[in-house]
Amino acid sequence: MDVSNNSMAGRMAERFRGFLPVIVDVETGGFDAERDALLEIAAITLGMDAHGFLHSQATVHAHVEPFPGANLDPRALEVTGIDPDNPLRGALNERVALEHIFQAVRTAVRDNGCQRAILVGHNAAFDLGFLNAAVRRTGNKRNPFHPFSCFDTATLGGLAYGQTVLGKAVQASGRMFDTREAHSAIYDAESTALLFCDIVNRWRQLEMFERERIGADAG
Repeated sequence: MDVSNNSMAGRMAERFRGFLPVIVDVETGGFDAERDALLEIAAITLGMDAHGFLHSQATVHAHVEPFPGANLDPRALEVTGIDPDNPLRGALNERVALEHIFQAVRTAVRDNGCQRAILVGHNAAFDLGFLNAAVRRTGNKRNPFHPFSCFDTATLGGLAYGQTVLGKAVQASGRMFDTREAHSAIYDAESTALLFCDIVNRWRQLEMFERERIGADAG
């Protein structure tokens, strides 16, 4: 794809200093990224319309087999509702699952004329920590994500709506949030994507309003 002829790709690359925001949510067997299992991961790439507004573009998802020796905290499994031994999960080896996600993200980075992906998550350090731990375990050399920078919608939600809990921030933005669907990687990633896009687009609207006002004042 020739990104030089794609104005939207160019604008996306410029909007975040060469980074492509990619929403990521992981479900795990606990809180320790080094010891607890990565069980599910979803990633959503973003696009930009002709007015500079963001929207969700594509979702990629994988159930993940616990790595050898991984810890599985029963309390975490109760929250997520995941049965790691259920063959119907269609879980992938951790190395295969990561490459499945990363290949889609690398394609989106390229198509948007960006240099690297940046993880967007709700309490993003948690998701990034598990992602980085899995990268180290599998020896993946083609991780498209920045290793430590991220966008956190808990912080952004607190700024924009006064709410740091995902469901409450989504509802404060005027959207519905189904608590029965929470703690599914796809649903949480979709909700996080809506929240992030709404906040960024709200800022974009403010930019447009300010430019119109300045133009009117100048006239």
